[in-house]
Parts: sequence; structure tokens; C-alpha cells
Amino acid sequence: MVPLAGVNVDYYVRLEQGRERGPSAQVVDALATALRLDEDGRLHLFRLAGLSPCARAAAVPDRVDPSLLQLMDAWPDNPAIVYNRAYDVLASNAIADALFHEWTHSRNLMHVVFTAPAARTFYMDWHDVARNSVAGFRLGYGEAPDDPRTQQVLTELLDQSPEFAQLWTTHDARGKTMESKRFDHYAVGPLTLTMQTFDVRSSPGQALVVYHADPGSSSSEALTLLGSLAATAREGARPDKPAQAPPRHGRPTALKRRPVIG
Repeated sequence: MVPLAGVNVDYYVRLEQGRERGPSAQVVDALATALRLDEDGRLHLFRLAGLSPCARAAAVPDRVDPSLLQLMDAWPDNPAIVYNRAYDVLASNAIADALFHEWTHSRNLMHVVFTAPAARTFYMDWHDVARNSVAGFRLGYGEAPDDPRTQQVLTELLDQSPEFAQLWTTHDARGKTMESKRFDHYAVGPLTLTMQTFDVRSSPGQALVVYHADPGSSSSEALTLLGSLAATAREGARPDKPAQAPPRHGRPTALKRRPVIG
């Protein structure tokens, strides 16, 4: 790798050992190329070298824009969430609440992945989800390493999850892009959902994630059923109406089995 980067071996060793703390942009760029880093990884490497602005004390607001909340509520069949750099879910629509089991374990997505008892069955490709989650979390951490909430979540996960601690040592830094996830939901069964992630321009540090299923697929049918169950639950929870059990669809005993996930 060192010959590919065109960097003197002794200089590279000093970089690795922390004895050289002022690499030039050209050196960092050459190392990023030799390491075959993607754009997120390259940006993270430049931040580590102190060669790009770092939002060190920029706290992410907990308040989500009311117009964005209205937009999310207008998607009854598309789970949507807004989260911050620490992966705290700041807002979610009704079907997202139903997808993530009403957040009974935690409203922090990193804790959902790494400390929820049933996470490995809920996420059918748990190892891929775990790896991608850590890479995204590290990218946010690199943007604001002094953020107290991000530091708190990092400390908790390093203490509570050996899997997270091991993945953290890989130093992968990568933002979320369009990808699909497979879930096994206790009420509606397996779903394969495509997720789109958007930066919330009005609140830097917040991200919006929207899930959808391929039209006409079994996952689309399951998502429609989940939306129906979410609407029924919300209607039953209204203070002016007595709570009612949701209609029995498909798997009549499914609602009796609620693993702790969200």
C-alpha cells in the first residue's frame, strides 16, 4: 500500500504511530486512493488529518420542523423517521412506530441494532446492518467528535456490546445511501424494504429515512397490513374512543408474540 501511495515507508510508519501529525493534503489524498476509500471514507480521513472543517460544538437540534412532521404523517404506507448524529430517533410516523415495535427497547437506532434482545431475528441480515450502522455512526462522530450525546452513545455501546466494540476498531466511515433491508416482523412476517436517506437541510445533523416496498410484492402487502394495524392502534388510542383490538389478518396468533426491538 505504501508504494501505491508514493509515501516514504519511514514517514508512513511515523503517521501510523502518531509521531507525524501534519500530513499534507497531497499525502492524505494519496493514502485515500491507495486504500481505495469511497467519498465518505476520503472525507473522514481528511477530517482526521485536520484538513477539513469539523462541526465540533454544533449541537443537532432535537426539534423537527413541523412541516416535515406533517409530510411524514402524510405517508401512511411508508415508514419514515428522523434521527440525529447519535442515531436518536427524533420523530417517526405511525407506520414506522409499528415497524419498530413501538420503540419498546430504545429510541436510539444503534441500541436497537446492538442491544435489543431480538435484533438478530428482526434484522434478517443483522451482520450487514450492524456493519453499515457502525460506519454511519463513525461518520457522524467524525463530523462532531465533541458532541456529548454522541460520546454518551459511543461509551454505552463500547461497554454493552462486544460486537459494536469489534466493528468500531475497523474505522469504517460511510454514509447511508439507497439500500434494502430485510425485516422479520412479529405481526406481518418478512418484509424487504428499500430505504432512502436524505439530509434535513433546515436542521444540519438530522437525517430523514423513508422506507418503501416494491409495488405488488408480498412486502408491499405486508406493509399495507402493517399500516392498517398502525391506523387501528392509533384510532383505538384516541382519548374519546375505547381501545379496540386490531382486526385479525393472516397470522391470527402473531400479535401475541412481541419481541423487544424498538
